[in-house]
Amino acid sequence: MYVDTMINFLSTQGLDFGLKLIGALAAWIIGRWIISLVVKAFNAVVSRGHKIDATLAKYLSSIISVVLTVLLVMSILDIFGVRTTSFAAMLAGAGLAIGAAWSGLLSHFAAGVFMQVLRPFKVGDFVQAGGITGTVHEVGLFGTTIITPDNVLTIVGNNKVFSDGIQNFSTLPHRRVDCTAKVDNSVNPLDAIARLKPAIAAIPNVLASPAPDIEILQFTPEGPLLCVRPYTHTDHYWQVYFDTHKAVVATFGAAGYPVPETPLAPRNR
Repeated sequence: MYVDTMINFLSTQGLDFGLKLIGALAAWIIGRWIISLVVKAFNAVVSRGHKIDATLAKYLSSIISVVLTVLLVMSILDIFGVRTTSFAAMLAGAGLAIGAAWSGLLSHFAAGVFMQVLRPFKVGDFVQAGGITGTVHEVGLFGTTIITPDNVLTIVGNNKVFSDGIQNFSTLPHRRVDCTAKVDNSVNPLDAIARLKPAIAAIPNVLASPAPDIEILQFTPEGPLLCVRPYTHTDHYWQVYFDTHKAVVATFGAAGYPVPETPLAPRNR
């Protein structure tokens, strides 16, 4: 029965369906090519004009791409005889599952719009957003693309970004680098501080104002723990971070300070 039905379909409507399928594939390929050209042209115009910043430009290009793709899909459905009204009715009757999925997408879209208005960060800023730390690459329709320091491309939903706390490390002119240095109990911590101050101040890209903070942070069984906190521009954070540790090692080595050792626990008798 099913074989007869299939043979009847192929003999009566197979050619027509095949032509429609080929036409739909051609329309998709050509349509996507045209959409890519439109998006590239828009990006080229924006980059030449320099009147729209990179964050908003990427967001608008995403909107253009999505809207044109939706129109393309509707046109392809029209090839198969599926009208826009029928397609909308089919989506409306799909049930609560599709409705819940669309509500999630709409929440991400709404959060993206609010981020464009409130501008907590822009493309190129180093941020912590949605639990991810890295450089903002793009604020899209539904997600924000962040490149982590270990060069991993990560996409976070806009709603998660907007609903969580956001830390923007690029907004303020400078940032504090937090390091620590421990000296042995036999070492005078004030002498260690006096030696560290000029060594840390001499590190490239360390700001003179505010001056580096070098103080006794706490006392441990091995010896005093010093906080070493220079200030620098965000772009030089990691360079100053690593150079600070190198300066501590070089300064303490030149002073002949012993390496702090953990005191032996007393034996039970």
